[in-house]
Amino acid sequence: MSQSSATFGYRDVDPSEKPGLVRGVFDRVAGRYDLMNDLMSAGVHRLWKDAVAARLNPQPGEVILDVAGGTGDMAHRYAKMARAAQERRGGEDATIHVIDYNAEMIAAGRERGYPPEVCWAVGDAQRLPLPDASADAYSITFGIRNVTDVSAALREARRVLKPGGRFICLEFSRPTNSLVRAAYDAWSFNAIPQIGEWVAGDRDSYQYLVESIRRFPDQKTFARMITDAGFANAGFVNFTNGVAAMHTGRAI
Repeated sequence: MSQSSATFGYRDVDPSEKPGLVRGVFDRVAGRYDLMNDLMSAGVHRLWKDAVAARLNPQPGEVILDVAGGTGDMAHRYAKMARAAQERRGGEDATIHVIDYNAEMIAAGRERGYPPEVCWAVGDAQRLPLPDASADAYSITFGIRNVTDVSAALREARRVLKPGGRFICLEFSRPTNSLVRAAYDAWSFNAIPQIGEWVAGDRDSYQYLVESIRRFPDQKTFARMITDAGFANAGFVNFTNGVAAMHTGRAI
């Protein structure tokens, strides 16, 4: 079933328009993306990502997809962990595919340098350039809210995973504490666009990113969407009182 509209921040747009609009956002912010993440979260995003990598638990010989992987922040973690496991137990090298819709983000990641286990491709989360049942684990970090059709992206994740394959998604979510929610809203709508203007010279892109968080489904709704896409044991863990959440599932 085709969508009649897609969200772009607080706007509803034609689904055919959203990929170009999102690409424009990340074209503009790619060069300062990692720095902005540190500034926007006071570095806390690094702790969240470490927890996600530990839960994914990369192993030697595995094929791991880092979808919407941008500059390879997660891929570096996965490669380091898989290599440490290989040194302990032996086995073949893991293969980590960073797949991102935005070529500028991929270019920024490659410029940082990367381990030999990591390979890069420009690709769409809704149409991954991989065969069925080819991956052991699928990860998407702060990216799924930017796709045009979230349910389609989840079904595509299920398609490329082997039976029993691990799905993990880190995304901004709904704070569970009213005081945290109020403080988070004040920070998001006032400070983040301003920081974007000062550091990246782009207020509008960070205004979109803040709005896109508010339009994304809450934790329980998204967990049901994961189940509906063909995953078992869908669950989530809140980070920082629900400012972000780690969602998990197993391909069936």
